[in-house]
Amino acid sequence: MDNPRLYLWIGLALLAWMNVIQWNRDYGAVATSPPAASAPAAGDVTPAADSVAGQLPALPTDTGTPAATADAAPAALPSTASAAEQPSIRVVTDVLDMEVSLKGGTLVRADLLQYPQAKTKDSPPVRLLTTADGGYEIARSGLRAIGGGAEPTHLATFAAAAREFRLAPGAEELRVPLTWTDGQGMVVTKTYTFKRGSYEIVLSHDVNNGSPGDWKAASYVQFVRHMYTQKRSMFDVESYAYRGPAIYNGQKFSKIDVNDEDEAKFSEAFAGGWMAEMQHHFVTAAVPPVSETFDYTLGVEGTHSVLGFRGPLKNVPAGTTAQFSDKIWVGPKLQEQLKAMGPRLELTADYGKLTIISQPLFWVLSKVHGFVGNWGWSIIIVTILLKLLFYKLTETSGRSMAKMRTIAPRIKSIQERYKGDREQLAKQTMELYKREKINPVAGCLPIVVQIPVFLAFYWVLLESVEMRQAPFMLWIQDLSAKDPYFILPAIMGAAMYGQFKLNPAPPDPMQAKVFAFMPLVMTVMMAWFPAGLVLYWITNTGLSIAQQWNINRVVAAEAKTSH
Repeated sequence: MDNPRLYLWIGLALLAWMNVIQWNRDYGAVATSPPAASAPAAGDVTPAADSVAGQLPALPTDTGTPAATADAAPAALPSTASAAEQPSIRVVTDVLDMEVSLKGGTLVRADLLQYPQAKTKDSPPVRLLTTADGGYEIARSGLRAIGGGAEPTHLATFAAAAREFRLAPGAEELRVPLTWTDGQGMVVTKTYTFKRGSYEIVLSHDVNNGSPGDWKAASYVQFVRHMYTQKRSMFDVESYAYRGPAIYNGQKFSKIDVNDEDEAKFSEAFAGGWMAEMQHHFVTAAVPPVSETFDYTLGVEGTHSVLGFRGPLKNVPAGTTAQFSDKIWVGPKLQEQLKAMGPRLELTADYGKLTIISQPLFWVLSKVHGFVGNWGWSIIIVTILLKLLFYKLTETSGRSMAKMRTIAPRIKSIQERYKGDREQLAKQTMELYKREKINPVAGCLPIVVQIPVFLAFYWVLLESVEMRQAPFMLWIQDLSAKDPYFILPAIMGAAMYGQFKLNPAPPDPMQAKVFAFMPLVMTVMMAWFPAGLVLYWITNTGLSIAQQWNINRVVAAEAKTSH
């Protein structure tokens, strides 16, 4: 930053921005317990307008497909079933270690093998899906049929050829088939396909209708997740990351507050979209075929939220086959891979309202990282590039500050002469500025431009999983976390104080004391920010000092020449 007079406003703007973000995202989450949903019994028959697969809407009757009658309506399913109590199989790839329940083929556990929970030697991997009470989250799926017979929902029992499936050395793909049959000719093979190095899972239901009649069904996917109150703390940067459901409807990305009574009743149909359960650095997402319209809903089962989509009803004539296919992501928010999997799926790397600035910043950072291989040096290099980009803008401000420094003795003389006459003091001061062609507010524009960049950098460093546990050098082993020894904030404070001394002091002695104190205030505040962000600020301040020193030297030389 180039004008120490405005550090106070920067700090206030930063605090105000963070409070606005917190208010918009989470204020409603502190209030009430979620409303409990009454779940029908397993054998109850409900009309077509009632729920399908727990929280999914009934099969459509207004899109050209046959309407489900009261007699043929599918039985309502009970609320969240404990798939973890059923037999399960283990699936291991190079990046995932998963458990799949044979009850419904539900994904009940997912460990991310390349992402330890902490930077310690024996730290367990991040567990994204789990049936543990505190962090309950599972991904269930199935086919919902009409006609009243057996159907391969997440409550059906599937069979597997083995109890463990592993990606073979050198293999690029692992297929995990699960089989269901109604005993009367209907056979459904539910297959999860995993790829080496990828967190994308292709889910397919292959239907072989060997029965004497037609079979009508729709596919669905649901994320069932424990609802909890998100608490904010300035001592925990993770607490500012959004946790909860999100929807992309083909045009707009929206985060949904499950504790808001109206938002918790979300229901919308659209094509080209997806759904996701988000948290800091990691996400569970599902993407249906983009060419088809799917019904998306959000509901509540006791203390769990249920985010789901259901596709159009399809007819499988007797003696024929059909396939239903969806894609599921269980892993880190790797933006390039997410972008390839679904339309705008990279938006799950949630940069908030500054996404338009943060995404290009991350793109530049990642390109630089491709050359230097270190995120810390990438931050320094990108800061230098930004400084070059804004050089002319900050030079104008710097020259104004330098001229203010050269006329400081004359300003002081005017203050002493008109000490008791504020009107004359202001008039004479402004006339001096006019004669010397000085704009006293010239430093505002660079600050206005750089504050959004600073805040965008904050979200890039906070939310980008690529920065998670990324080392720089020496004691900085995680750029996304605070400096454990607070050395970088101390260096930042010293640099800010040096910059303050380099520029002319405010004419008001009280203002001068306030601005002299601001480096300490900013040091304390930034002590809890990601080390990468403090590194950016130190680099920017150091470059600003060098630029201002050079401008001061040039302006002083020009002043001597003119006199």
